[in-house]
Amino acid sequence: MEFTAFSRQVIDQLESDITAYLQACKLPSPLHEASLYAMTNGGKRVRPLLIAATFATVKTESSLTHPSHQLSNDVRRAMMAVECLHGYSLVHDDLPCMDDDALRRGRPTTHIAYGEAAAMLAGDVLQTLAFEALTHTYFGENSEFATPLSATFAPRARRMVMGQMLDLNGEHQQLSQTELEAIHRDKTGALIEASVLMGAICANATDSERQALNSFAEQIGLAFQVQDDILDVTADTKQLGKPAGSDEKLDKSTYVKLLGVEAAKDYAQSLFDTAKNTIVAEFGMENYLVDLADWLWEREK
Repeated sequence: MEFTAFSRQVIDQLESDITAYLQACKLPSPLHEASLYAMTNGGKRVRPLLIAATFATVKTESSLTHPSHQLSNDVRRAMMAVECLHGYSLVHDDLPCMDDDALRRGRPTTHIAYGEAAAMLAGDVLQTLAFEALTHTYFGENSEFATPLSATFAPRARRMVMGQMLDLNGEHQQLSQTELEAIHRDKTGALIEASVLMGAICANATDSERQALNSFAEQIGLAFQVQDDILDVTADTKQLGKPAGSDEKLDKSTYVKLLGVEAAKDYAQSLFDTAKNTIVAEFGMENYLVDLADWLWEREK
């Protein structure tokens, strides 16, 4: 199955699960509507795709090519967990007390659409639902993977929040590349690491495979952030779906500010290449993680 068809299958399953899972949780109005709005805003679904692509790479693609195939309940619950946590982080990032953004993925941010109180609570409940997803009966009976998935997910969720705080602390400063990378290995990289490692857990990856996947995740996580910094200054608001130039407005420390656009592009390319080479050495050239890395490198938003 080509990557485009694979990603469509994964995203369709996730979006169906989002609607049904939030309905099963019986949130009151307008908390339900605000949470659903935050979770169904046309995102790239990079982190759930990383879970599914890792699972498929370890298990081999043949397990996902039959028309009647459904992603395993464990993969689906991991995908829901990571997307709920990511959704919560975006809702809170956009609040006036954080980045104060009015546009996300081409439409009003959650607090603009539903008010600050509902948005704050939507973020709160999505964080809670991220962890509940790992054991919720919507995805079937609990499995042997519930504990290892939680043990992998929880510390990286904490690291993401730590990275957000360090990112705020770094505004109006000129940080070194080492300091900048320390922030983004947590703020952006931690949840990407969690995604890859949870996919590996669901696939029963070997120690050697997990080591390669962890290295891949570290490189991709950093590359993704460098690329975001580049797009913030090279793409326009319509293309991004959010205000262009927001990093400069907030006087954030970025790779573009530190290295310049061209050097930042070269650095991102080297990180993507290293990530791909790590996967190819362990799993060969033909797999969804290599395809996903290529797709991420070519993204324009």
